[in-house]
Amino acid sequence: MADRQNIVVLGAGPTGLSAAWRLQELGHSDWLLLDAADEPGGLACSVVDDAGFTWDMGGHVVFSHYEYFDRLLDSLISEWLEHQRESWVWIRERFIPYPFQHNIWKLPAEDMARCIDGLLEVEASRLSGKPQNKPANFAQWIAQNFGPGLADVFMTPYNRKVWAYDPSKLAAAWMGERVATVDLKRSIHNLIFKRDDVSWGPNARFRFPLHGGTGAIWKALANRLDPARVRLKSTVVAVDTTKKTLRLSDGSVVNYDKLISTMPLDTLLRIIVDQPALTALAPGFVHSSTHVIGIGIDEKLSDAFATKCWMYFSEPQFPFYRMTVFSNYSPNNVPIPGRQSSLMCEVAESPDTPIDGATVTQRCIDSLQDAGLLRKEAPIISRFHRRLEHGYPTPFVLRDELLSRVEPALVKLGIFSRGRFGGWKYEVSNQDHSSMQGVEAANHLLLGTPELTIHDPELVNRPGKRTLAELPGDGKVRA
Repeated sequence: MADRQNIVVLGAGPTGLSAAWRLQELGHSDWLLLDAADEPGGLACSVVDDAGFTWDMGGHVVFSHYEYFDRLLDSLISEWLEHQRESWVWIRERFIPYPFQHNIWKLPAEDMARCIDGLLEVEASRLSGKPQNKPANFAQWIAQNFGPGLADVFMTPYNRKVWAYDPSKLAAAWMGERVATVDLKRSIHNLIFKRDDVSWGPNARFRFPLHGGTGAIWKALANRLDPARVRLKSTVVAVDTTKKTLRLSDGSVVNYDKLISTMPLDTLLRIIVDQPALTALAPGFVHSSTHVIGIGIDEKLSDAFATKCWMYFSEPQFPFYRMTVFSNYSPNNVPIPGRQSSLMCEVAESPDTPIDGATVTQRCIDSLQDAGLLRKEAPIISRFHRRLEHGYPTPFVLRDELLSRVEPALVKLGIFSRGRFGGWKYEVSNQDHSSMQGVEAANHLLLGTPELTIHDPELVNRPGKRTLAELPGDGKVRA
């Protein structure tokens, strides 16, 4: 165990809570957790609105690449619901199972022919043996892997909508398990046999708390922490890496030896007062914002939604890129289970894609009603809207180059910037990844062990669970 040191954790989301928990679990007593909010959970919190509907801050689902994370969750929540994922694409006035490219047989004939032509072009290029140029951006990666048909029909418009930037502005090395590639034989067999194919992905099965939404997980973890070492409603406004001090909005000062920061990396850089070269890099980081729109309905939805989890929307008449049937995640997400329903829409915003927050909720409702997905007469009794400034850590073209300059420099200063926006690596920003970034940061500081998740996303995203051998220390989860 490393010599005693004063470790301050910034942020009470999955990463910060997990870091604090691991410090406590390993017997380290000199730590402090600060968060500006009045409740724990960060971007994984849940909110109960005035009508009694529960909303997550986006379509979160719980699945895991880590044994430790599984055991931690089992110890925190006793009542879970297990779900077989059903994700769909709504396009051309029909539902098509996801992954879209495996189910193109359900498209209108003209679109299907365009997609098949493009897939055959991709396969012919592969079989030709001619070396392909490495894609310089995500748009080129889409074209090389899917062909022009799939790119035009779905992949490009959907990704432009979800990221709120054109795919040409995104890098091509972040996908990993995030984007299903094409299995041509599988796609053709599905076409011949007219077979729905919905089994792809690491979240083919996921679980969800019976009560309290996703935020219940992180509230439970916060309750495990020493309350004397947790300070909510504490906003850090300045970091002095020379003096190793934090100045809070109330004027108080907190000392630290090491800092685990989960605040957005660009925000952190802007408040470091003694490293102007680092602060100057803050504007280079690109992100999109997310509008979470909740629609609470005082009736059951049609049978078409009975088993669906979420749907992707690529077409421009829909302002949102994804809609979750949130009442299907748990019956307790609505005030009167069995009678009421809830839909949650997510809308991306960026300087390239401005959104009018005053009208976006009604636009979501209108588009669903116009498409026949929501009855015009449906009794809507809740309209929830929250804008998250930092929604997606965009994997922009120069991201890795910028991170290679910033992250090592911060570590030399004793600052470990981790988590969804602290690490700015979308490929390891699920809840399990984020939690384990906190655990591994604590392990590194106390045990000197490497941080796999932040530094080797490809490794941790391989099929199978990361084992205890990869988590130094005793690896136990104590109540």
